[in-house]
Amino acid sequence: MSATAGAPRLVRPRQNRMIAGVCAGIANRFGWDPTIVRIAAVASILLPGPQIVAYAIAWVLIPNERP
Repeated sequence: MSATAGAPRLVRPRQNRMIAGVCAGIANRFGWDPTIVRIAAVASILLPGPQIVAYAIAWVLIPNERP
């Protein structure tokens, strides 16, 4: 039995998504409020760096939740 057997997987949910579900997926995985993760993501875009590129990569790499 692995240490993460009971932990939720990192997937983009079909419900409760705004743009692509990346923030909601991260929030669900770690048990956080999706609104807080979304606010942090928008605030981080105001800082210099590749945040938009990282979001786009996460959009491609994180799978959709299965129906």
